[in-house]
Amino acid sequence: MKTVVNWRGGVHFQADTDSGHTLDMDGAPSIGGENKGARPMEMVLAGLGGCSSIDVMTMLQKSRQDVKDCQVQIEAQRADAVPAIFTKIHMHFVVKGTGLNENHVKRAVQLSADKYCSVSIMLSKGGVEISHTYEIQEA
Repeated sequence: MKTVVNWRGGVHFQADTDSGHTLDMDGAPSIGGENKGARPMEMVLAGLGGCSSIDVMTMLQKSRQDVKDCQVQIEAQRADAVPAIFTKIHMHFVVKGTGLNENHVKRAVQLSADKYCSVSIMLSKGGVEISHTYEIQEA
């Protein structure tokens, strides 16, 4: 896997991914950013949410759950000192569907966290405390 990151001026950078996508990143205005893209640490959280959501939805679909929508709300805390790494991350899954089995949802969230989501496992092995909750809504 490869990604090339190119400077676009100021603290704006553009990443070209191996899969053919382009992502813009920019720093905060306090360091000269112009809001031309997401902050790099926001992209880490987005990657975590995407990775885990793919796992959860794949498992729920395989278990024939009638999912209508899936959202993960992520909140993170960062260290006060430089480097301002993530110290805690909480992921709250909201799964909407018809007649969803709570055991399937719970197991999918746990398996993603403990076994399948590469981003989650990498971050937790790096010392980030990651917690998970879920709720099921009838749709």
